[in-house]
Amino acid sequence: MNIGGWPRLWFGTQLPVSRRQYAASGCGLALFKYGVEAAAIQAVTGRWLGPLDFLNPSLAARSEVLAGAPDWLGWALFAWNLPFVWIALSMSVRRASLAGVSPWTGLAVLVPIAGLVAMLALCLAPDRTPERWRPVTGVVADGDPGGSAAGALRALGAALAVGVAMLVVTVYLIATYGVALFLGTPLVMGAVAGFLFNRPLSRSRALTTGLGAVVMVAAAVIMLAFALEGLICIAMAAPIVMPLGIVGALLGKAVADATSISPGGVVPLVIALPLLAGAEHLTTRRLPEHVVLTSVDVAAPPERVWPHVVSFPDLPEPREWFFRCGIACPVRARIEGTGPGAVRHCEFTTGDFVEPITVWDEPRRLAFDVTSQPDPMRELSPWRHVHPPHLADHALTSRRGEFRLVDLGDGRTRLEGRTWYTFDMHPRAYWTLWSDMAIHAIHRRVLDHVRRLAEGAHRDAGAAADTGPAARD
Repeated sequence: MNIGGWPRLWFGTQLPVSRRQYAASGCGLALFKYGVEAAAIQAVTGRWLGPLDFLNPSLAARSEVLAGAPDWLGWALFAWNLPFVWIALSMSVRRASLAGVSPWTGLAVLVPIAGLVAMLALCLAPDRTPERWRPVTGVVADGDPGGSAAGALRALGAALAVGVAMLVVTVYLIATYGVALFLGTPLVMGAVAGFLFNRPLSRSRALTTGLGAVVMVAAAVIMLAFALEGLICIAMAAPIVMPLGIVGALLGKAVADATSISPGGVVPLVIALPLLAGAEHLTTRRLPEHVVLTSVDVAAPPERVWPHVVSFPDLPEPREWFFRCGIACPVRARIEGTGPGAVRHCEFTTGDFVEPITVWDEPRRLAFDVTSQPDPMRELSPWRHVHPPHLADHALTSRRGEFRLVDLGDGRTRLEGRTWYTFDMHPRAYWTLWSDMAIHAIHRRVLDHVRRLAEGAHRDAGAAADTGPAARD
């Protein structure tokens, strides 16, 4: 294949994928992807992403490398990964068909750890006859609006049935918010819709793409209408589930156009979802801790800053839109006692964080555990009470925190706030983008408030010192 043909192989769905093409593309694109990501992380954070960290499916090492990085870097890496997800899924579906197995097998590459095994198997499997992947040419049925509408409704209903069933199984029976729910379910919903919509007559890519988006929107409306989720969580999930729904629909169309699989051929794909959810539940390991660090420079010495770290009066009303929408927002802090063993109460709009003091190193460090915490948000919903299990069970759990006061030596202090937390939802690398951003915003709100209080107290003390001799004279 000449150089110009590779983009068609990667981004299209027409060409069959041989063993050699699959292996060469996988290795070459992985090296390219690693090089760009490692260079970007090195340039922004000064830390190096090692090859083993890049390949680690748990992403824990990558989280450590990105600790303290600006929020935009994580989101940029997320967007950078989307075309590679398409390439991996599209090529794996076509490669599986040419290797003599169900093309739906190719979707397994999205599953952590199992995906690497699936890729290796597809690299090693011998090629079968190319006629196993033979797409139709042209669009057959777009000129029949009635038929298209009826087909779309049938496909939409089937996809929504898959989504509702998976929500019940994963959330309410197994109690697992994992890859099967947030990656597998939108992908399979889209694939079912795209496949059924284009079988027996092929529709256009535009109509199929629109159907994939409609499936995701309809699922969101159902969750809102039945008080299963609120608008905030749905909006947070949209950047990952919407692309996967559309990708699934396009892959479903590709399979319908290029193979002779019957509509019943999607049944094993649907059955695989709850099995994956069950496997996730059984293999759940100890949750890794994530740390968020935020700092601010204060024009006051540490001894002026310390009292306002220990406790502080009411903060002003928040101006940030996300706090106004319902994300938990700090209001004030009070403390009972002094020294280790004292209990600090940080009051939020949703309740109190109870924080027993573990380190009282005045005026350098205040550290504490978190023994009780409120909900991370009040959901936006047309219903009065919306409390999905991930809120009730504290999927996001604060474990401990600290403030460090670093004396800069010129009457200024660098005030650092750290929070260690765990997040029991997958894919964790995606959800911690949101949690890190929210915790940074909470830190900034508190640190800026402490800065204003400390600088005001320092100015007042300086003014009193300046006027003291004159007053005595």
